This record gives sequence, structure tokens and C-alpha cells, in this order.
Amino acid sequence: MAAEVVSLGCRMNLAEGESLRGLLRDADDLVVVNSCAVTAEAVRQTRQTIRRLRRARPEARLIVTGCAARTERTALAAMAEVDGLVDNTAKLDARAWNVAGSPGPVPPGAYTRAYVVVQNGCDHACTFCIIPQGRGPSRSVPVPEVIDEVARRVDAGAAEVVLSGVDLTSWGHDLPGAPALGDLVAAILHHVPTLPRLRLSSVDGVELDPRLIALIGSEPRLMPHLHLSLQHGHDLILKRMKRRHTMAQTRALVADLRRQRPDLALGADLIAGFPTEDDAMHRASLAAIDELGIVHGHVFPYSRRPGTPAARMPQVPSAVIRARAAELRRAVAARREAWLGSLLHQPLSVLAESDGTGHAQNFARVRLAPTVPRGQIVTVIPERIVEGLLA
Repeated sequence: MAAEVVSLGCRMNLAEGESLRGLLRDADDLVVVNSCAVTAEAVRQTRQTIRRLRRARPEARLIVTGCAARTERTALAAMAEVDGLVDNTAKLDARAWNVAGSPGPVPPGAYTRAYVVVQNGCDHACTFCIIPQGRGPSRSVPVPEVIDEVARRVDAGAAEVVLSGVDLTSWGHDLPGAPALGDLVAAILHHVPTLPRLRLSSVDGVELDPRLIALIGSEPRLMPHLHLSLQHGHDLILKRMKRRHTMAQTRALVADLRRQRPDLALGADLIAGFPTEDDAMHRASLAAIDELGIVHGHVFPYSRRPGTPAARMPQVPSAVIRARAAELRRAVAARREAWLGSLLHQPLSVLAESDGTGHAQNFARVRLAPTVPRGQIVTVIPERIVEGLLA
């Protein structure tokens, strides 16, 4: 039986999992768990997945890679179900698997949306985050390699490419001449004119370069959808997180982008219950949702990760963390519902998925007629909202 790759966690991990499937396409009786370690729950799910796969394929060789293979190396290596580990920084190197070759070709029509990893690792030290330990230092994929990969995905039928990275906006700092992410985006748009839509994964707003800001404001093929690694709405918590932005900087950035592109839809990551967070600080995050107009919210209950500075700070009770996370999610849902209402009776350019829905240019999810083929971009004028979807 051919290799089975199971990827957990972030979209970047999922993209790397696809590359692993190509790399290991000729490996027999191999099971790979491409793990996640961002939270304690992610590690629990990694261990659960390992046990499930071992029960399903008792004769296969089971290898663990991904972030948990570094951050939880000793504990995972001690599991009876695990035959070995491959370091996360080496998982796309054929030599680490004792196989020949490189990731295989993408089958035509395999993807509607392609995630292209252009950066890996992180040089920052946010006090809550264990990912730099799992991914290593920041490193960038050179422009020619990115362009080749984007062109390859477009030739295989992808109508949209999402540029992905652990710290995407740090792309280029380690390359000759230290180009910025805006230079990479401009090069892709120029050299791959057949690419219909380009989107960015999560970005650090304080690192957006002037060229990228200008492209977001003016380039029709760069989608009007920005997801900020915001994390919190209170400056003191941001400082304790060791984030590099203030709320004033974020407000100014969002206002500037919306002046240039009024249809910009904003997403953000928000952590509930960070150590030392009090009620007033929590209310600042709630206020930021409405003030910034966050309609694509990823809310995470704070997860204490041993070995991080935040783990040594005064902790918020678990019940309070859960309640604050639920309140943040309700606030995002309310803001999103109002935003969806503002999109009714307006034409939207929608990329069809395989499940009878699609995503508009602003990443609003839209219900489509069953006759619309996957991968086709169609114009839809929604008339109502049904279960959180435009229809």
C-alpha cells in the first residue's frame, strides 16, 4: 500500500502534506503523521491520531514529522506506536526519508485553491508561541522557485493561489538584496499573467512594506482580503506577548488600506485569556472587533505551552478563558452577519469549491447552484443569508 500522509493544524502544514504525498508517492507501507504543536490540544490530537493510525495499519512503518516532532520529540519517540521521527525542518528533503526524487507533479484539476509555501520558520519570540521551536529560524524561498511553483499550480488548474508562511511578511530578509513581500507579489503577478487570483495568508501588519500596501490597494488580481496576526486589542497585553505593533498602528494601517480599497475584508487572530488579562483588557479585544471591522475571526483560547515565557506569567482561570473566547466568537459572528447583509444584491466573483459553495474575492462563503463546476469563477448576486452563507 502506498504511503499515507495525515496532516494536522495550519494551512501551511496542509500544503506541506501535499508535497510530502508527492515526495513519498513510491514508498510502500508508510504512514506519516505531519503533526501540530501550536496548543496543548493540538498535541493531544497528534497523539490520538498516531494511535488511531497504528490501529488501522498495524503492519505499516509509522513516522512522525511536523512541529510536534521537535517540540515533543522525547514524548512522541517514547510512544510504542511510533517507529521514528523526521525533523520538521527536514521533512521536505528526500534524504530524510531515504527516497529518491522530489515532490511529484500536481495532477491537472487536483486543486481549486493552491497553497504555496514561500517562507518557513520564525525569528521572533512571542511569549506565548512555541512554533519557532518547532519550525526553526526564518528562511525564504527564492523568487524564481516561487514563480515556477505558482505557474505549475496554475497549469494544473488552480484558479487561486494563497501565499503561505509561518511569518509570511518576513519573506526575503535572508535573500540577496533583502527584497520585501511586495516585491515577490509583484513578480508573481508579472511573470504568471494567467493566474486569476492571488491571496495572502496571515500577515504581520507592522511588517507590510509600502509596495505591498500599494498592491493591496490597487491590484485587482490580489484579493481584497487581509488576515492580520493581531492577537489582542490591548497595548499592555500586546507588549507582554512581545508583539511588535500597537493598536494605534493597526488602526492607522486598516484605515489607510480601506481608503485605497473600500471593499477590503479583514480577518484577525485573537487570543482570549492571555496571562494577566483582566476584564478591561478583554473588553479592548471586543472593542477592536467592531472598531476594525473584523469579519473573519480566528479566536483561540490561550493555551499554556511549557518552556514559553507566558507559561511563567500569572494565569487566567480556564473557565474564564473559555467564557472570554466564547464572547469574542459571538462578537465576530455578529459583525460578520452585518457584513454579509451589506453584500446582498451586489455582484460577487465566486470561485466554486467541490461542496456546492464557493468563496468570493473577499472570502465570503457563497452557496452555488449544483451545476457550477469546481474551479470555475462565476458572478453571483446574493439575495439572502442562509445558515451563515450568502445565497
